[in-house]
Amino acid sequence: MALLDFNAESVEPTTAYEVLPKGSYLCVAIASEMKATKNNTGEYLQITFEIVEGEHQGRKIFERLNIRNQNKTAEDIAQRTLSALCRAVGVMRLSDSDQLHNVPVSLDIVVEEGKGDYGPQNRIKAYHSAGQQKPAARPTPTVSTTTKSAETPVWKRK
Repeated sequence: MALLDFNAESVEPTTAYEVLPKGSYLCVAIASEMKATKNNTGEYLQITFEIVEGEHQGRKIFERLNIRNQNKTAEDIAQRTLSALCRAVGVMRLSDSDQLHNVPVSLDIVVEEGKGDYGPQNRIKAYHSAGQQKPAARPTPTVSTTTKSAETPVWKRK
């Protein structure tokens, strides 16, 4: 038995979280730790990100990277993913996962169908520097038929 002095009327209850819509979110890593794999034959790095702006501010997103695993493909994927994260936050020599914390980073989030008893889930698809924008579509150059002005692209001028 546990004795508590808790008043449920003074605390808002939790609500079920729906998956985040696909998109890019500005986040910071707020926690990280190495954990043993389920079968205790390896370790994964779990990183907790928090969305820091917008409609979903405060929501958490989790990344699990198989740093040590019997499956070398899983290790390779984890290392490439960690490299992408490190580059996005500007940490090229990582000695402690705390170096990833509190640095703004843009996460591209997708929705994947759940497996087994799990419903749809979010997954991090890519990492980008917080200041980096995705390239916009290139505008089609306009060519004036009457003059060869500065508006005419260099490759079309005679």
